[in-house]
Amino acid sequence: MTEKIAVEPKSGLRGNISPPGDKSISHRSAMIGAIAEGVTEIENFLSGEDCIATIRAFENMGVNIEGAGTSSIRVDGVGLDGLKEPENVLDMGNSGTSMRLISGILAGQPFYSVMTGDNSLRSRPMKRIADPLRLMGASIYGRGEDMAPLTIIGGSLKPIDYQTPVASAQIKSCILLAGLFAEGETVVTEPAASRDHTERMLEAFGAEVVSHNLARKIRGRPKLSGHRILVPGDISSASYFLMAAILCPDSEIVIKNVGINPTRAGILDALGSMGAAISLERRREESGEPVADLHVRSSQLKGGDFDGEMIVRMIDEIPLLAVAATQADGETKIRDAAELRVKETDRISATVSELRELGAEIEELDDGMIIAGGTKLKGGECRSYGDHRIAMSLAVAGLISEHEVIIHDTDCINTSFPGFWEMLSSLCV
Repeated sequence: MTEKIAVEPKSGLRGNISPPGDKSISHRSAMIGAIAEGVTEIENFLSGEDCIATIRAFENMGVNIEGAGTSSIRVDGVGLDGLKEPENVLDMGNSGTSMRLISGILAGQPFYSVMTGDNSLRSRPMKRIADPLRLMGASIYGRGEDMAPLTIIGGSLKPIDYQTPVASAQIKSCILLAGLFAEGETVVTEPAASRDHTERMLEAFGAEVVSHNLARKIRGRPKLSGHRILVPGDISSASYFLMAAILCPDSEIVIKNVGINPTRAGILDALGSMGAAISLERRREESGEPVADLHVRSSQLKGGDFDGEMIVRMIDEIPLLAVAATQADGETKIRDAAELRVKETDRISATVSELRELGAEIEELDDGMIIAGGTKLKGGECRSYGDHRIAMSLAVAGLISEHEVIIHDTDCINTSFPGFWEMLSSLCV
């Protein structure tokens, strides 16, 4: 039975919070730690279901990992050639990051493996990573247009120079990870810069990664060495509380230890251009990633136009931005966001449908949406489509509606943010 939650309108949010560890960095720290030599200790690891899927996959390939389900993880790395053929199908649950990035590692292994996932993941496109991995020499088989379950028979990879069809950190990371197992230099070039957590972390572990404009080059067969990693707070998770404080009257909060990597921080730039009162305090660097505390106060936003590289840098936060746009002065246009249609659900369609249900004036475009500002959301019932980001965005909508918002199927939030509701309640004094 799926959960439903009723969210009531609020004002006067107050408090200091620390969001959970960054999901993207948590995934990558466990993956690269598993194929490094020696021990990798990870603090503030996100214990959500997606990251647990990554841990279970490597445990099934013979990697000893202590602390699964907690925020402190110890990975006993086995080196590039130490993984063992899994005896069972690897279940990635709802995690597209797990499936796409681990595919790159499995492509370099001289054994047979099969990956699957839940209904949502089995409907997501994998051809975009299967094609370049085939060019490198791996054999990959899937349903239809390379949908999971995916069978991979890897080993004996050769380097490639590949131009990705879309800006996607998952595609880029998959190829770079496969490039670890190829003799020579693998190059991947994107049409726009996607998040660069993989490059930063590979360099921290000892790989040679060269960045030039939109191209990333990695030299194969490096010696990766385990070390200690402190995962910064997830800016995507922080954004829901950031937006709640901006939109709820008479609110002021501090969100501590948030990763502000510029390839991820588009939402901060977008909100800044809309007039949000956000200040970045205690700027610093931790484990190769920029971090700051976010001090945010209630603000009256103005509408804006968002497209191009800005969209790439805030792709996960666009449903939430649409919620904010309903309260802004003037119209907001979001374009170049077609990638949202192949996430956990079609996030363009889901966002438009559910915000309309709550009273928003919003038009669906092929690659985005147009939102009329100054609209009072009326409340009502809506659904998450099993998508954690839709569910949390609707929770923020509930805080600013005239009446309560009942959200169906909210257990999906546990894929990325266990403890979301408790943290939200702590601000509602």
